[in-house]
Amino acid sequence: MHTRLTTAAFSLSAITFLKPTPRVFPNTHQLFCTMSDEVRAQKQVLRKELRSKMKAVSVEDIAKQSLTVWNRVYELPEYQQAKSIGLFLSMPACEIQTDAILNHAIENGKTVYVPQVGANFEHADMDLLECPSVPNFHKAWPKNKWQIPEPPADLERVVVQPGELDLLIVPGLAFDSKGGRLGQGKGYYDRFIAKMRLDRKAPKLVAVGLEPQLVDHIPTHEHDFTMEVVVLPNQTIQVATAAESI
Repeated sequence: MHTRLTTAAFSLSAITFLKPTPRVFPNTHQLFCTMSDEVRAQKQVLRKELRSKMKAVSVEDIAKQSLTVWNRVYELPEYQQAKSIGLFLSMPACEIQTDAILNHAIENGKTVYVPQVGANFEHADMDLLECPSVPNFHKAWPKNKWQIPEPPADLERVVVQPGELDLLIVPGLAFDSKGGRLGQGKGYYDRFIAKMRLDRKAPKLVAVGLEPQLVDHIPTHEHDFTMEVVVLPNQTIQVATAAESI
């Protein structure tokens, strides 16, 4: 009897001691953050590469390629049918120059909106303001820290609202054939596009760039928007599926 109790006690002790090892599941948030960090790092490498390539393009070549791109844009149904267009004012170097299309749009009776970002650098937010319907309207405008002309304080502030913009011409550092876009890294355009798509008609997204700016693949986050058309000097890429975002 004593022996049986001792054995039973020993068995119970053994069962209690041999607890199952808990399974360890991956942390979804950590995995997402890791993937997000990897994409961010890939983008930074690509930005460095593209900035170096663009510095090697001469001013004369940029001017020539820019005109070729705009001639392609003028032929797009998206441009021809648009009554209101969001355009950008170029940096002084290393970027497609927009003077030609600004004047062309105005001369063809389109309402043109251009970015104002200088008022809110910290939040990387921007509005598009209606510009005067006269050629070369921006030549006397003040410039921001990137030497890009900004709407002056005395300009009547007419901000484009969701549903009012037919077409948005989008700049970038690089693009791919699937509509992927690599910006400067601040997120100005992704935030702006998201605002324009709130419960209203979304503007058509047409990206423009120079020959060195087409790459095989753009790494993307879930908040990055896909371009519907990518226009380069030597080709116009109609993206097969214009997804809401990628």
